[in-house]
Amino acid sequence: MNRLYPLLFVFLWSTGFIGARWGLPYAEPLSFLLVRYLCVIVLMLTIAGLSRAPWPKDPRQWGHISVSGLLIHAVYLGGVFTAIKHGLPAGITALVVGMQPLLTAMGASWLLGEHVRWRQWGGLILGFIGLALVVAGKFGLQTELGPMLIPAVAALLGITAGTLYQKRFCAGFDLRTGSVIQFAASALATTLAIGLFTEFQVTWTASFVFALGWLVLVLSIGAISLLNLLIHRGSAVNVASLFYLTPLSTALIAWGAFGETLPALSLAGMVLAVGGVALVVRVPPRPARPA
Repeated sequence: MNRLYPLLFVFLWSTGFIGARWGLPYAEPLSFLLVRYLCVIVLMLTIAGLSRAPWPKDPRQWGHISVSGLLIHAVYLGGVFTAIKHGLPAGITALVVGMQPLLTAMGASWLLGEHVRWRQWGGLILGFIGLALVVAGKFGLQTELGPMLIPAVAALLGITAGTLYQKRFCAGFDLRTGSVIQFAASALATTLAIGLFTEFQVTWTASFVFALGWLVLVLSIGAISLLNLLIHRGSAVNVASLFYLTPLSTALIAWGAFGETLPALSLAGMVLAVGGVALVVRVPPRPARPA
């Protein structure tokens, strides 16, 4: 069963782009995320209370869990949703965020002492080339992107820093209470951002409610719990490499759900990306260097 967790995570994470496509026409991005965070907090508080889940005893752990949540949720999701809402094509957004495994590998070597083998570096580079081919085949090359790239780059830095930070400082927190802390910090930051930069706007349509329910239950609870579990059990590089597969999975889901076509160049890119991830995750990890 443990071997299925990475594949299940990739599938669930991929559906987030589909959920965003359904919901964003009816809500301002940060408002959408704030409602999502509040729903998750209520659900996870209920689960934590009924199961009597333990809360962190060290105040420093509360701080570390909050910081990781801000980076993984508030910065990453806020950047992705804002970029897509303001016109950056989803494929270009995926390509920018798709640099995460390479950045994580560099950070893991420097901050965590994880040894990244040459075969793994090759797999990371191969995976990125494959991802670029998928996006180029599906969306073509678009150069006039301007400031729309800024939130996408912020999302890239957020998910990379969040993965490394959580692996180093708080990898083993309880998934029930830890999720409450992470999403509470993200909700607070998002509320402040709405007050400073925009205004709360949500149109409560059936499509929005469906998208919200999907993102809360499937993404914020299901996929995020799996991500936290994978970060706890595996190396940061192996976990990050899975993000190469999410745009590919999203393309397949969009093909089945919306009839979107997949050009031959994209199919070739999928093969390269899957092969690159296989090179990364099948290398037996070496022990981390002493700090």
